[in-house]
Amino acid sequence: MSHEHKRNGFSQNYGSEHEHQEHNHTECSCGHEHHAHNQEVCDCDHSHQEHNHEECGCDHSHQGHNHEECGCDHSHHEHVAPEPYALCTVCGLPMDECTCYLSQSAPDKQIYILENLGCANCASKMEARIRELPEVEDATIIYATKQLRITAHQSEDLLPRLQEICSSIESEVTVVPRAKGAKEESTVIFLVENVDCANCAAKMEQRIRALPGVSSATLTFATKQLKVTGQTPLRLLSQIQDICSSIESGVIVTSRDSANPRREMTAKKANGNLKDGIEIGIGAVLFVAGLLLQNSYASASVAALLLSYVALGGRIVLTALKNLSKGQIFDENFLMSLATLAAIAIADYKEAVGVMLFYRIGELFEHIAVERSRNQIMDAVDMRPEVVNLEMGDGSIQVIPAREAQPGDILLVRPGDRIPLDGTVAEGESRIDTSPVTGEPVPVKAGPGSEVISGCVNTSGQLKIRVEKPLEESMVTRILDSVENAAASKPRIDRFITKFARVYTPLVVGLALGTAVIPSLFTGNWNHWIYTAITFLVISCPCALVLSVPLAFFSGIGAGSKRGILFKGGVSLEAMKNVKAIVMDKTGTITKGNFVLQKAVPLGDLTEDELLALSASCELSSTHPIGTSITNAASERNLSVVRPDAVKELSGKGICAALPQGEVLCGNRKLMEEYHVDLSGYVKEDYGTEVLTALNGKLAGYLIIADTIKEEAKDAIQSLKKYHITTAMLTGDSTGSAEAVGKATGIDEVHARLLPQDKLTKLQEIRKKHGGVMFVGDGINDAPVLAGADVGAAMGSGADAAIEAADVVFMTSSMEAIPQSIAIAKATGTIAMQNVVFALAVKILVMILGLAGFANMWMAVFADTGVAMLCVLNAIRILYKK
Repeated sequence: MSHEHKRNGFSQNYGSEHEHQEHNHTECSCGHEHHAHNQEVCDCDHSHQEHNHEECGCDHSHQGHNHEECGCDHSHHEHVAPEPYALCTVCGLPMDECTCYLSQSAPDKQIYILENLGCANCASKMEARIRELPEVEDATIIYATKQLRITAHQSEDLLPRLQEICSSIESEVTVVPRAKGAKEESTVIFLVENVDCANCAAKMEQRIRALPGVSSATLTFATKQLKVTGQTPLRLLSQIQDICSSIESGVIVTSRDSANPRREMTAKKANGNLKDGIEIGIGAVLFVAGLLLQNSYASASVAALLLSYVALGGRIVLTALKNLSKGQIFDENFLMSLATLAAIAIADYKEAVGVMLFYRIGELFEHIAVERSRNQIMDAVDMRPEVVNLEMGDGSIQVIPAREAQPGDILLVRPGDRIPLDGTVAEGESRIDTSPVTGEPVPVKAGPGSEVISGCVNTSGQLKIRVEKPLEESMVTRILDSVENAAASKPRIDRFITKFARVYTPLVVGLALGTAVIPSLFTGNWNHWIYTAITFLVISCPCALVLSVPLAFFSGIGAGSKRGILFKGGVSLEAMKNVKAIVMDKTGTITKGNFVLQKAVPLGDLTEDELLALSASCELSSTHPIGTSITNAASERNLSVVRPDAVKELSGKGICAALPQGEVLCGNRKLMEEYHVDLSGYVKEDYGTEVLTALNGKLAGYLIIADTIKEEAKDAIQSLKKYHITTAMLTGDSTGSAEAVGKATGIDEVHARLLPQDKLTKLQEIRKKHGGVMFVGDGINDAPVLAGADVGAAMGSGADAAIEAADVVFMTSSMEAIPQSIAIAKATGTIAMQNVVFALAVKILVMILGLAGFANMWMAVFADTGVAMLCVLNAIRILYKK
């Protein structure tokens, strides 16, 4: 029987028939004893003593352990620790006898948030250590939500010890009590304008993440978007602004508006680049003048060079001083200022000004390259219209902002215009180029009643469309949101580089200090070693590293969106490049998911067309998909179909119809056997569904109906084999049909007659055999397998549940997208690694050359800004990769 138990303020549902003791509950009428047992949805038929663990499937007895959803048929005992009770650290008694920490009241339940928790293994260690505390009855850390849930006596005094335990295991973790009745967290996206330094962006992200009330914060340099999750993030805007301004002056943080701000931001950036260009021009003229005057007028030469330095480096030095007052030491402004001022201090004016000039030119080119790459990527994915042409009631056209258009509005779309919002054609005919959204190159015909999706291009006739979805729900916004959210999901290599950058700069600065002092004490050549140390300072900025990796992944995400492939994160791209096996569902993935006549085989005097016409006449009134496929095939061949005089439908067998030719049977073998039709001349096909047709008691022939294999399936499978990837198919269809599809497409492994739960088991077996697995499906029943795979991919034409559970969505629903996505993932991973290796190699090489006396500050500037620019250009190659 089902009844409810309440213990310590929590309620659980039970459906068991066993004894219980010592559990406080109200209105229980189960009719048996209860004893101290806390579990959820238990259906077992045995006794329980203090057990509560999850999905126990072991084959032995248990006592005193907690579990959920236990369906075993045995007793339970504690199998985690050999002793049921720990000893009190104060009195030495077993904890069941100790009263040191027990108050008269029941233990509290408290929830803490473990901020900055980044390691699941560390979380399990923390949980084990916290459970050992004598006050604690139970402790659980939920890594996905970063929550620590504790049942303990005097829990208000535990916080310092909890913090000590967590910090000793993972140093950056902060334990924060979650206020009771706290509001649900929300996510707000801010725009961080004028942020030009990737390393500074990483510092901002770290500081914002540490704010009270913030559970997560991600600043994506490629899109300049800050995604903050917490309680009322909008109230933190002023604090976020202060943090960003303290790290990089001139940064402006605003809440993202639904309007498109990119044009305004681009104009501001162009003005900023013009200002930089003027400063560089003035500085360059003075620098050349100083060089020309150095032999004839030494003092004038020094004055010209110093004025050049003020024009070129004045803003850099002032910014460094401002940042220094805010505690920002290791930023590129400070490092460049220190390096060039040190050169001036040793009277090397030409070197100081020349390096600053080269640095400013390199910075300008780097910013231009970053902005262009960012704009190229965003142009590929941001197809949102700013305005639409709204037809008024009197037939006039009014231009309104796109976000103001509502479902039901009629919009005018002229030839050459993009479809602005998702809708249906109300008037007109045209051909629609869907390639910007789906990657499909062949335009499709659209007429009244046709559905059209935003982002596609109207190529010929004028259309009037009825809006079905507003801007925020239309395809163009969904694509943009998907790409932006994907960019905020950082892969492991990106997270590693961010952590590495925190160590890299102080390490190189320390080496520079050591290089300046230690050799000079032995050689006395202070100028030489200070100059060498200066080169170290110039290359100590990690911007090339911090910038190039996320930009490479963002370019990969943009390249995918251009082909109708939506990656939901850099993590998906990173995992996909390591895939060793691709497992696919059959229906809707490899095949089109429709019933189509494959062939008609006459066995008597009828021709193929006559057999099909006879069968179609019999199925004319049928609504079954197989019957519909037969009538559609007859219609496509323009065959004459006669409506039957009488029709008798036999459930599960077929149809008996009276036609001018006589009595016609159309159905399966059971129908033929019931009417005693001789089937000795019929041999069953291996593939497809058979439809037998008999005329006047004699078998006239049969039709084969089957799901159509996608035209590109075979080529796609062959492309995957070039990457040495094993292909497998999982389906619930019959073995014969599955093997026929596998043979036709060249799939390596075929597994048929599988239930949804069997698919997940089979996928796990394939993973053990081959390694990382990607699953491609489209149905609701594929959602568990998609979630369980290393990478889950869904066809865009599939069920919403499958698309939601997937890591990648193929908008085209084409098999070609699978090898394309693998190619993009591998190219992205390769380019990201190229950037890391190249940047580090150049920096290390310049350091070694500097120590050997062969490198100067000009080479160091190239190792900083020059390398960064080259890494940016290398990253955007993915956009143009075929």
